[in-house]
Amino acid sequence: MTDLSDIKDRSLYKNPAFSIDRRVDDLLARMNLEEKIYQLNQYTLGRNNNENNIGEAVKNIPAEIGSLIYFETTPELRNSVQKKAVEESRLGIPILFGYDVIHGFRTIYPISLGQAASWNPELVEDACGVAAQEAFTSGVNWTFSPMVDVARDGRWGRVSEGYGEDPYVNGVFAAASVRGYQGDTLSAKNKVAACLKHYVGYGASEAGRDYVPTEISKQTLWDTYLPPFEVGIKAGAATVMSAFNNISGIPASANYYTLTEILKKRWKHRGFVVSDWDAVKQLITQGLAANEKEAAWYAFSAGLEMDMTDNCYQKHLGKLVKEGKVSMEAIDDAVGRILRLKFELGLFENPYTEILPDDKRFLLPSSLNVAEQLAQESMVLLKNNKGVLPLKKGYKIAFIGPMANNRLHLLGSWSAHGNEKDVVSILDGIRKEKGFIKKNILFADGCGFDGNDQRGFAEAIRVAEQADIIIACLGEKKTWSGENASRSVIALPRIQEELLENLKKTGKPLVVLLSSGRPLDLSRIEPLADAMLEIWQPGITAGIAVAGILSGRYNPSGKLPITFPYTTGQIPIYYNHRKSGRTHQGKYQNITSEPLYSFGHGLSYTKFEYGTLKLSSSKIRRGDTLRAEIEVKNVGNYDGKETLLWFVADPFSSITRPVKELKYFEKKEIPAGESRIFTFDINLERDLGFVNEDGKRLLENGIFYIMVKDQKVKIELID
Repeated sequence: MTDLSDIKDRSLYKNPAFSIDRRVDDLLARMNLEEKIYQLNQYTLGRNNNENNIGEAVKNIPAEIGSLIYFETTPELRNSVQKKAVEESRLGIPILFGYDVIHGFRTIYPISLGQAASWNPELVEDACGVAAQEAFTSGVNWTFSPMVDVARDGRWGRVSEGYGEDPYVNGVFAAASVRGYQGDTLSAKNKVAACLKHYVGYGASEAGRDYVPTEISKQTLWDTYLPPFEVGIKAGAATVMSAFNNISGIPASANYYTLTEILKKRWKHRGFVVSDWDAVKQLITQGLAANEKEAAWYAFSAGLEMDMTDNCYQKHLGKLVKEGKVSMEAIDDAVGRILRLKFELGLFENPYTEILPDDKRFLLPSSLNVAEQLAQESMVLLKNNKGVLPLKKGYKIAFIGPMANNRLHLLGSWSAHGNEKDVVSILDGIRKEKGFIKKNILFADGCGFDGNDQRGFAEAIRVAEQADIIIACLGEKKTWSGENASRSVIALPRIQEELLENLKKTGKPLVVLLSSGRPLDLSRIEPLADAMLEIWQPGITAGIAVAGILSGRYNPSGKLPITFPYTTGQIPIYYNHRKSGRTHQGKYQNITSEPLYSFGHGLSYTKFEYGTLKLSSSKIRRGDTLRAEIEVKNVGNYDGKETLLWFVADPFSSITRPVKELKYFEKKEIPAGESRIFTFDINLERDLGFVNEDGKRLLENGIFYIMVKDQKVKIELID
């Protein structure tokens, strides 16, 4: 700690002319133990509050509290509590206000899984910038986002919150999100601190069930689950949230190896770790701690600085310090990390949020434009037989199904302060689309999302028979994915499949729109459909984006960031699996062992023709540079965007490698009749190497393959 004895100004920490480190040291030197422990706790504010009981809410919050989860959309209550902290606490330390801003604050854009399907990190960065602006002007300084858990089990509800099954993809979007939320400077207006979650291995939950233990080898931890977090830390993520899961016997929220050895010592992260909701107390039910006091000791000693909501730190850390089980040095380090972020955010200089009208904060035209672009780029054309899509002008079109005129469920889970009234439904979107005649747009619900009520079938068939083409709008409710939303089967409820079977009998062309928060089992739906479009849960501009794709105003460009299994029984199924011993055996006896739609699948209205994959050299040595390139030509009739995925395969290695691994991707717009060159500059150690169980990176001589689509080119690393 800095020697402050020669400093005449005893309010150094209040002076922005000094470095943040000196200000932190000065403030720590003035704090007593009780004040320090308060900084390590997070409470909630804004639930069931209104303007008539703001005073009571303020009264109930300790002025010294470190952080609050803020559930309101206006700054008034937040500023009232902040005023208490700044003016009534002894040292005037401002409160850090956080909230779950996952895929938008009021302008809700697609769920994270859909964002990954866009393969457009720059656009995702823009969307996170919109979310940061709306959150900041509402009094929130810190978002519990992005989630970068690699997830390979569609039964897990939280698969919707992350970027799919691939570590590299999760890392790219982690960095993009951090840049969008935080900008170049945390203290800048309209920026908030990001929080990488859930650290680590939460996506490996057994059988897709939330909160359950995970069994992860150290090599797999380093190889699969840690990389997105490391990329996010290098991108400057201010904070990290610990996970609920038990990692091979040691819960993530009390895991010294991951929280301190890796995060703080190896990666040099200077920010802090916050627990997930009640996660410290849950160390008891996980069988690690016998009581709350032990739970507080385990979590804090492992490197978890802030306790979210369960109050274990507040009740027990003081006793643990007095008993000598927790050192003041450790307390100061933890508190210092939290204070540093508050200084970086500029909260000491600007503790209050400006009060602006809603039309200056929410749903700005530029924000809606970003949401629409991201929604349409995220949608994946799974199937399009005989060019059924885009729709022909002048057609009578029957929109049928529970999602056709629904708004609420298009928001998806964790939709923050998204308002159903702001959502453009699919039906409204197509009615407003240029070139379509309103009287030619027909509609029937047909059935609900679930249940057994078929009374709407007859009306649906009657409407369908009047049309030239049927658009069946099916999908999941928003509550069917997200936290604590595990499902044993990922097929749609039988009532929706039965509706589709009845519509098929009309003999009309049948297009299926799918809105979901996960990959779906489409084994009974796919044979019935002439075309299928996965729209995910696309947010408030849903109908506009869908209408643009159906009409051909937008050419679909999304590709799957997660495998769609043939049936639920194939799970877990993912592209980058390790090789098996008997490739001719080990297959399912009653179904195919192949997925219905593989990672990276996605069609376009145009056709892209790939040239020959070329490498700058076929034999390389350590230290060499290597470039791969390929020409892609748009030989169709529509302008389109194509995403090229670059894979590497290492056929023989001392630690066996997956059949192929994504190492780079790039999305480019290619006008009809034109070509673009895609290049991949290969870093040998990064792209051809691998890690062992200690996280050490290895690069071994031998044969490698660079792969694009159905092309595979061999290279050799030699001495």
